[in-house]
Amino acid sequence: MSINSVPRDLDDIRAAAGLPRRPVPSAAPADPPRGPGLFAVARANGETAITNVRRLAGAERAPGSRLVLAATVLLGLLAAGLFVVTLNAQYKYVYAAKAQSVPSMIEAASLDLGMAIFTLLALGLAMAGQAARIERGLIVACAAGSAAQNYAAADVASPRSVAAYVAPSLFLALVVDRVVAVVRRHVLGAAEGSVWVTVGRAGTALAKGLAVVLLYLLRFFLAPPSTGAGLRRVVLNAAPLPAAPERPAIPVAEVPAIEPPPVTEPPELESASKKARLAWWYRQDPDCGKREAIGPLAKKLGPKVDLGEGPARAYLGAFLADIEAQGRPA
Repeated sequence: MSINSVPRDLDDIRAAAGLPRRPVPSAAPADPPRGPGLFAVARANGETAITNVRRLAGAERAPGSRLVLAATVLLGLLAAGLFVVTLNAQYKYVYAAKAQSVPSMIEAASLDLGMAIFTLLALGLAMAGQAARIERGLIVACAAGSAAQNYAAADVASPRSVAAYVAPSLFLALVVDRVVAVVRRHVLGAAEGSVWVTVGRAGTALAKGLAVVLLYLLRFFLAPPSTGAGLRRVVLNAAPLPAAPERPAIPVAEVPAIEPPPVTEPPELESASKKARLAWWYRQDPDCGKREAIGPLAKKLGPKVDLGEGPARAYLGAFLADIEAQGRPA
């Protein structure tokens, strides 16, 4: 008996008992998925059954898959043809430097084989929905190396010759990059930036840098002093030196003040009189010529010449009178 043939009142009984209603079986899809595998089969009585009979119904393919596959096959044919075109020029370039046939042939084919390897890797990653920026960049690098070798084999004085030799490698790199990008977008449905955009931005930045260098060279030619000083400031600001380590402060030792040497009588006064000696000491004193300093000087200088305060005061008064009479210190 089919599940759908169960009386409807059974659901009412379950609901009255507080039990959930029985689940309603979902209808089987009208069209089974394409491809081999297990399928749900809807029978005439309404039951759904799973069969283990494998049935080949075709492969699931997104729209445009055949066109992308055809483009990939044509890419292989184009690469094979352009490899033959560029290999001759690359062989001539390497043979002119090495003069050995077999090593020159291997080295000449290395860039093209490297491009083929990186192309297969990039296509494999793209079909898996993965990014292949490094591989695509290496493809451009191999194409640039191949173009450089072909440029060396061309007649550089003829633009037509240069274009004929250089164009195949660059064109192949462009086609490979677009095929990889389209395959990844076809798999994921999301666009990926082209490596040529990065190359173009790098070329633009390089052109701007060269323009700035040429402009500063012209300015240096017109105004050497100011341009040189400005460039010097730019370099010093761009490359500052680290700060010097702080040195510990050296403590300053206290040096005692050096007293002036004591004043002594000259040897010629050893046999002189006390008055002459007192006159000499009076002239050495900074208070010489001051009348108010006679008393203190008498106490200070008298003992030096073995005179009492009274005789020393009398002699000093006489010395001061002579000084005042002459108008200047003796």
